Amino acid sequence: MKLTILGCYAATPRTLSNPTSQVLEIKNKVFLIDCAEGTQVQLRKSKVKFSKISHIFISHLHGDHFYGLIGLISTFMLLNRENDLHVYGPKGIKEIILLQLRASGSFTGYGLYFHELESKESETIFEDEKVVVKTIPLNHRVYTNGFLFQEKNIERKLNVDAINQYEIDKVYFNKIKYGGDITLDNGTVIPNSALSFPPQVAKSYAFCSDTMYDERIIPIIENVDYLYHESTFLESEAHLSERTMHSTAKQAATIALKANVKNLILGHYSTRYGTIDLFQQEAQTIFQNVHLADDGKEFEME
Repeated sequence: MKLTILGCYAATPRTLSNPTSQVLEIKNKVFLIDCAEGTQVQLRKSKVKFSKISHIFISHLHGDHFYGLIGLISTFMLLNRENDLHVYGPKGIKEIILLQLRASGSFTGYGLYFHELESKESETIFEDEKVVVKTIPLNHRVYTNGFLFQEKNIERKLNVDAINQYEIDKVYFNKIKYGGDITLDNGTVIPNSALSFPPQVAKSYAFCSDTMYDERIIPIIENVDYLYHESTFLESEAHLSERTMHSTAKQAATIALKANVKNLILGHYSTRYGTIDLFQQEAQTIFQNVHLADDGKEFEME
């Protein structure tokens, strides 16, 4: 699992920083999370292939989280994309995007599918044999969701030495990976536990932006490997976090501690501060494993 931060600053694009957008690579899938202005340029800088993006998750309809979406959809069209594109976001996102396409006389040559969200309870919005994605209802000024990405590791590791010892043909490897026993030509049944090792521990990532401090998300994100939680302000501006329904670095760290997450990534910084190091320093008074997001930064989630 690999996370690439395309942008992680609040409100407006600047020459040296970008609003929220991320790429999560998980189980050979590439998911785009939020799509602010500048996302296309950041994707190119990070050498992410546009054609690999088939699922885009939009947290809410504030401009610093989705104003780059229509541009990206249009670029896909100009690049003669053929693969389907799925967009998950709040109700209203379909109307906004289709209005822009109609007004410009544009159309896509590929399937464009919207999955509009309304529920205020956590729900599964994507699932295949390797990955499941659930919503994390957040507390912000407009309807907002975070997203929980979880691996589904069911493939067992082959015990090559044992397989060679029993002279098992490679045509049975997939059966072994998925827990099957093997019957030899003489009728002897070799249990799967003798031919394979348990699968890797499944990794998980929770994206929470934007939101005010809200402990109701804790049961959903509990024990995740990495939590990205917005930290727009420091405690010195806590009064602004209440008014704007954002969080402080200390509040993000408190959520991480109470949810027993392994790692906390801070982001969505207000640009009023001279250095983002202040966010890490404040958060580490509560929770130790704190990382700072920054534009172009990559996290290998091993």
